[in-house]
Parts: sequence; structure tokens; C-alpha cells
Amino acid sequence: MTLRRLFLTALGCSLSACATVDIPSRNAPFETLPENYGAVAQGYQPIEGADLNLQPQSITPVIAVDALGGAEYSDPARRPLGSVAGSDMTITKVNVRVPLTLKVSEANRYIPQGDIVWREDPLGNRHMQVQEIVKNALEAGVRPLSGPVQAELDVEVLRFHALTQKARYTTGGVHSIAFTMVLRDAQTGEALTEVREVEADLTAYGGRRALVAIAEGQTQKVRITGFLAKVIQQEILSPGSRTPRRGGLIQALNKL
Repeated sequence: MTLRRLFLTALGCSLSACATVDIPSRNAPFETLPENYGAVAQGYQPIEGADLNLQPQSITPVIAVDALGGAEYSDPARRPLGSVAGSDMTITKVNVRVPLTLKVSEANRYIPQGDIVWREDPLGNRHMQVQEIVKNALEAGVRPLSGPVQAELDVEVLRFHALTQKARYTTGGVHSIAFTMVLRDAQTGEALTEVREVEADLTAYGGRRALVAIAEGQTQKVRITGFLAKVIQQEILSPGSRTPRRGGLIQALNKL
């Protein structure tokens, strides 16, 4: 018995000596790390003295342009000559010139020779009278325009033929009026349109029809003023769309 017990004891000790004993890792000492551990990879080293600033140093403004691709088109007043639509305009001033070189006729004939024939105002400075009539008419015509472009209308009268007394009370005829016009930028004075000539001819009443018109307040001045207002508005909004009045011999002679 004693020998058997001793043998078993010796065998158990030898087996236990071969077993691996695990040591809890929390009690293990820190592992020594390599010297290059945590170093920045090549090419990513910070630059000494560099001031990292992610804010933009300057801002370049962006100018909006339209489909035509030019910066000048963003401002209607800077568009090429004739490209500003009449509906884009507000007429701030109307300038009317009646050159003193225009000849005035006071002859009481059916078709007097001259550039200015006007009898409905008292005898006086016909150039000034015509200037006032045309200016009032054009101002009335452009008043409804309300676009973003501030413009001035320059007009020079070439011909202003109303009726003489003789034609007014007999045959009637034609109010034959012609002028040049151009629209200019109100600030710079630069032309926004081409200079063009406009003919504005209106049937002039005579005889009984003239007397009825006078009784109704439709004097020559009233009719001419209303007609010129319509003409200038159409010429601005739709240049060249107005069909000139076609007349006969009297109209042709009136333009001589």
C-alpha cells in the first residue's frame, strides 16, 4: 500500500509540472513599443511656421449675364444700339426742336408753300407755337411707358402743315407732319436707338365736317395732339410697325 501511494503521488506531480498556467493579462507588464510607432507617414509631416487658414482671402464677384453671353447685356442701357425694347423704357424728358430755318407761310391758299402752316393760334411766333403743340402731344404719348431704362426723347420737326382758313372751310385736306426722333440714355446721353424719320399724316376736315368737329371740341390742335400721341407711342413700342397714310395729290403737294 505504501509503495503504491508513493508511486501515484510521484506520477501526479510529474503531470502537473507539464501543465501550462495562464496569468491574467491585467497583471502583465506593458509591452515595449517600437521607436517609430505613431510617427507621421512620409509626405504628411506638418510644415513648420505654416498658418493653416481655410477662409477665402478674396472673393471675385460673379456678374450675371443673359443668354447672349455678354456682361454688357445685364444692364439694358448698355445693350447695343437699337436692342433696348420700348417697353423697357420710361421717358423722363421730351426735347422738341423746331429749327428757325423752317419757312413759315401765312398765305391763305389751299396749298401754301412753306415748312410750317399753322393758323389756329393768333398770329405770332409759329415756331414756338408748333414746338408747344408737338411737345405736349409727345409727352402725353410717352407718359404711360414705365420700363426700367430711363431715357429721353429727342425730336426735330421737319414739317408741320395744318390747314389754311380757305382749305379749312371748303375742301379740307391733310395735316402733314414729319419729324426725326432718337431715344437717349437719360444719364449718359448715349443713343439707345437709331435716328429715324417719322411721317405722321392725318386727314384734315373741311367744310361742314370741320364746323361739326369744331362744335364738338375737335379743333385742329386737339386732333393733331391726340394723333401725335398715338404715333409716338407706337413708334417707341414697335418701331416701323405703323403704316404711313397713303394720300393722293393733295398729300403729295403738302410735302413740297
